[in-house]
Parts: sequence; structure tokens; C-alpha cells
Amino acid sequence: NRIDEIKLELIVLKRKLKAIPFIDDIDLRYNRWESVPQPTTQAVMFGIMDVSGSMGEWEKEMAKRFFMLMLLFLSRNYERVDIIWIRHHSVAKEVDEEEFFHSRESGGTVVSSALELMKEIVNERYPTEMWNIFGNQISDGDNWGEDNLGVIDTMSADTLPKCQYFTYVEVRDPNNPWNDGGASDLWPHYEQLSDKFPQMVVSKITDISEIYPTFRGLFEKRGMV
Repeated sequence: NRIDEIKLELIVLKRKLKAIPFIDDIDLRYNRWESVPQPTTQAVMFGIMDVSGSMGEWEKEMAKRFFMLMLLFLSRNYERVDIIWIRHHSVAKEVDEEEFFHSRESGGTVVSSALELMKEIVNERYPTEMWNIFGNQISDGDNWGEDNLGVIDTMSADTLPKCQYFTYVEVRDPNNPWNDGGASDLWPHYEQLSDKFPQMVVSKITDISEIYPTFRGLFEKRGMV
């Protein structure tokens, strides 16, 4: 009886084999999908700051304190952290830390120049499959009106999709004559982007006491602190 059962099983199996396409070893070799772990031990931080005429020493000091907190945070979470300093007025430039915080500039503001430079550096040196990209932009919110559309396009199409996290912090000194108390050029546009892209957060600082609470609040939204 057992022999008859086995013969019947063989007949059924042979019928099933004839019902499926022929499979060769080469098909398995080149068409299998395998999970490949992505590296999470290295990050690059882009520090972007407006250094146009409307940015005073108070604004720059607030920016420095925030950037240092950001660097400390990343250093505790990643084995390797690269830092790219980009300062801009009407044009953007990659600089070292000393020039970033202390060199004086004047003139108008074209924010898209800094975002375009960041895009070039990421494409050339920091492939997203190997690096966690963190963008940190600090500004008083001033921008040349006709440039706002370019900022939105670059942020939406390139910058934000490649970033693990992007923070925009607007520093507004109540005592700065450039600050009229109204909405800035950048804020409404960046606020809309933060609603669309979960990796982007925005905040404002008007006093030195707000720096650490602002920093912590930005990262609590993602459960990172």
C-alpha cells in the first residue's frame, strides 16, 4: 500500500513540474533579491548661515551656539561626523569654521545659492546610501523676493528628499532695526515645506534662553532625544 501511495505522489509531482516554466541555476543566480544593510555610523552636518548685512553679531552668536549643540548631538550618535560650513549673502561659499563665524560680509541675500552649493557637495562627496545627511540653516529670514521660488524648488526636489533631517532656525533680535516684527520672507515658505516633509522642522529664537529648549524641541518631534 505504501509503494502505491508513493507512486501516486510521484505522478502528482511530475504533473506539477510540467505546469511551471523551466528553471535553471542562472535564473536563481541573477534574479534573487537580498537585503543589504545600510551604513548608519557616519553623518555629515551642513551648517548654513546668512551673513548678509541684516545679520548682526547677536544673530551670529545665536547661530554659533545652536550649531555647537547640533555638532555635539551628532558626535554622540555617529562614529564619524563631517562638517561642511556654508555661508552666503548674494553668493554662497564653503569655508572653514573660523571664517564661517568671524568673517564680515555685507550685501543682499540669495538663499538658493547656499542650497545649490549644498546639493553640489552632496552629489560629489556624500552619496546618500553611505551617509546620513543633516542640514541646519540659520537666518534672520531675509531673502530676495524673486529667489523664494527657487528656494522652494531646490528644497522640494533635491535637498529635503536626501536629508535625514533638516532644521531651519530663524533668529530675530527684537532690538535689531532690520526686524520690523512682521513675518519674514522665508518663514511662510519653510513652514509650508515642513508640513509636506516630515524630515524638516522650523523654529524661531528671539532670546538666548530659547536656544536649548528650541534645540531639544526640534529633535523631540522625531523621538531623537
